[in-house]
Amino acid sequence: MSRNRFLEAFWGLSANEARSFQLPGAKPHYLPDRPVHTQHVALDLVLDIPNCQVAGTCSIDLLPVQHGVDRLELDAVAMQIQGVRVGKTAQKFEYDGEKLAITLAEPTQRDRLFKLVIDYQLDRPQRGIYFVQPTADYPNKNVQVWTQGEDEDSRFWFPCFDFPGQLCTSEMQVQVPSGLLVLSNGELINQTTKSKTTTYHWHQKQPHPIYLFTLAVGDFAEIKDEWRGRPVSYYTAQNRASEAQRTMGKTPAMMDFLSEKFDYDYPYSKYGQACMEDFIFGGMENTSMTLLTDRCLLDERAAIDNRNSEALVVHELAHQWFGDLLVIKHWSHAWLKEGMATYSETLWTEHEYGSEEAAYYRLGDQRAYLGEDRRRYRRPMVTHVYREPIELYDCHTYEKGGCVYHMLHQELGDDLFWKSIQTFVKNHAFGAIETIDLLRAIEQATGRNLLFLFDQYVFRGGHPDFKVAYSWDGENNIAKLTVIQTQAKEGDLETLFNLKIPVAFATLSYEAASLAPKSKKSKKAAAPAPKITFKTVKLAIHDREQTFYFPLEQKPDFVSFDPGNHWLKTVELDYPLPELKAQLQFDPDPIARVFAAKAIAQKGTLEALNALAQSLTRDRFWGVRAEVADNLATIGLDGVLAALKPGLKDSDPRVRRSVIQAIASLKTEAAYSVLEPIAKKGDASYSTESAALAAIGSIAAAQPALVDRAITLLKSALKKRSGWNEVVRSGAITGLSALKTSAAALELILETSQPGIPQALRLAAIRALGAVANGQEAPAVDRVLNGLQTYARESFFLTQVAVVAALGQMETTKAIGILQGLASQSPDGRVRRMAEEAVKRVQHNAGSDRALDQVRQELDQLKKDNQTLRSRLEDLEAKSKPQPAS
Repeated sequence: MSRNRFLEAFWGLSANEARSFQLPGAKPHYLPDRPVHTQHVALDLVLDIPNCQVAGTCSIDLLPVQHGVDRLELDAVAMQIQGVRVGKTAQKFEYDGEKLAITLAEPTQRDRLFKLVIDYQLDRPQRGIYFVQPTADYPNKNVQVWTQGEDEDSRFWFPCFDFPGQLCTSEMQVQVPSGLLVLSNGELINQTTKSKTTTYHWHQKQPHPIYLFTLAVGDFAEIKDEWRGRPVSYYTAQNRASEAQRTMGKTPAMMDFLSEKFDYDYPYSKYGQACMEDFIFGGMENTSMTLLTDRCLLDERAAIDNRNSEALVVHELAHQWFGDLLVIKHWSHAWLKEGMATYSETLWTEHEYGSEEAAYYRLGDQRAYLGEDRRRYRRPMVTHVYREPIELYDCHTYEKGGCVYHMLHQELGDDLFWKSIQTFVKNHAFGAIETIDLLRAIEQATGRNLLFLFDQYVFRGGHPDFKVAYSWDGENNIAKLTVIQTQAKEGDLETLFNLKIPVAFATLSYEAASLAPKSKKSKKAAAPAPKITFKTVKLAIHDREQTFYFPLEQKPDFVSFDPGNHWLKTVELDYPLPELKAQLQFDPDPIARVFAAKAIAQKGTLEALNALAQSLTRDRFWGVRAEVADNLATIGLDGVLAALKPGLKDSDPRVRRSVIQAIASLKTEAAYSVLEPIAKKGDASYSTESAALAAIGSIAAAQPALVDRAITLLKSALKKRSGWNEVVRSGAITGLSALKTSAAALELILETSQPGIPQALRLAAIRALGAVANGQEAPAVDRVLNGLQTYARESFFLTQVAVVAALGQMETTKAIGILQGLASQSPDGRVRRMAEEAVKRVQHNAGSDRALDQVRQELDQLKKDNQTLRSRLEDLEAKSKPQPAS
């Protein structure tokens, strides 16, 4: 399963305010007892789509583990249970709206299979199965029905034993109005049409878990592909078919890649991907039939600089092995599948685009986890204490999980890592796994015991924060390196890490100038590229502060701590500027250059600015150039704007975007003048154009004389620049939201938040209401709150998420009541948790605001008191002066 990435925007606390992962009501969760094993589930469903109803029969083949079981309890939420039978014998049952308790007329006999049949109905279900249809506000919506089982939502659309560790085969017969196509797991074995309806019969022959059962219904265009003779299909709404191949066309190559890496061929007879409207995740890896959000479909312009869809496709495909073939025994081990699916994004990036791209992609994963750890909470990756399993689907499970797999890869080396993974897959194919099974597979394949790494990164929370200082003793030719684990206090052994991390001392040497190649633009020889020699040693880091001494033949030109950036950590470099400049220019590792750029910017000197300016135009990798732009903006010198401007002509739109954002952070009229033409003219990239529009508002917020000019431009963009996923117009909304004291900006955002506005744009406007409200007068704030309260009543998941985002930015305690309503009433556990976290943010924001108001009031009172004292003193002085004689 892939999350909606923008959910990460809800974090807002600083490190010292980060909260516990465990919210009130969290408790330990364990697998239930299993007196019977599910062998096969057959669903026979009739969909009444206009009325959002389902008439269903669920038949479950059960194999008893023990004699004498006379009571079974199934998960079944908000259903009308019409009858339960075994064979032709009706069974007594009790139903409380969540659990279906069945008293068997004949107790079980061990190993004797029996079939339990349940007739039921659903009426407008709120979870599990979703009906998408045209509405008055959105008359052009396509008719679709889709399911979502993970985490424990299958119980909302059929009775089942709804936990992940038990596997069974399945089949599904679904009757729908003719003209609609039904997709499901496995193979289509029959399709019959009678009068105005068509029934599709799908059969999944290999065992899989309940949460991966799926159906998807719609008027789909099917784009056919194949992999080694097996059908590979892409399904979209009819009007999006042209985007399917562009978005999903690399799937067969990905199947080759992953089959080779895992040394296990794609395990199912077909692979389908269907893009669904209003989907509540990025994607879901249902066995052999992945569902994706239709927001991943790319038009030609979006494909210029958007690889997120490609990453989504390979992520969900990797789950067909890790998650579907190897099924987690308990939700607490979700990192095993989500971490590998996330790491597969990096592996594919390296395969398709090279090692620098992969290193930078992995840095993004590291930062996503580090941000959650810093601003939201810290937790062990494996924990069974939570309220709902969905709470575990966070950056600890996904991005940190991917980073842990990468650390295993580096610790073992390429051959032994893949031998371990392949052993893991073959040992547990079509079975259930937990974390200890991966450790055992590694030991079986390599003889290595990596419990030390799991203990530090998996079974406890956190990571090391390193400060590394380097100096050179020229008299004795000794390099001195001091490493401090700043996350640990003196004597605090629990937060110390015990790791062996490499450090490389680099020496540059140049060949004769006559051998240097000539530049195409000049008859003169180009500057010769130096040869780099590395001396690498491993540091045994285990104390809070350690100093290491290394006798070297000559002074190194630069020093690389953890070359390749393989260990999950933060690092602060305290190096002399010459070494940092040499590293920025010559280190072959792009992430080392990124870290050097940050350390150079912190020097804050003209020499530092010049070094970064040179790197902005000369570094070979776009990711480094983008990072250099970010760091240039932090230097408080007059030449920053001039240093950044050449980056606006960079060939890569991602660099141009970073440069735009960096220039915007300067908040000057000159910066506005530079970016205004870009905002007016646009850019080849949707995202870069969006960044320019957002920048206009950001700068104008700091320059009141520019506000009207900015609003005119942003209003024009809102009217004229509709496009893919409303990225550009959402940038205009972001720009308007920065103008917190502008009534006109608020009015435009409120207008854009109304139902009927294109959904992606409307969601951006709803989210922006929280930001723009904070500078408004009280009546305007109340208008925003009233609007958000209305939107909070809508059932669509993403609308509720946007409302929470808006409210969480506000600085008034009036927002808390709406958030508490969502926390208690939303059917989605993600919304409930985010709303509770947002309540804490609002309390923090409002508390800070009150504290500031109190300080201001006290200062005002002191001024008044001081003025009164002065007046009294002047009166006294006047009275004490001798009066002139009359």
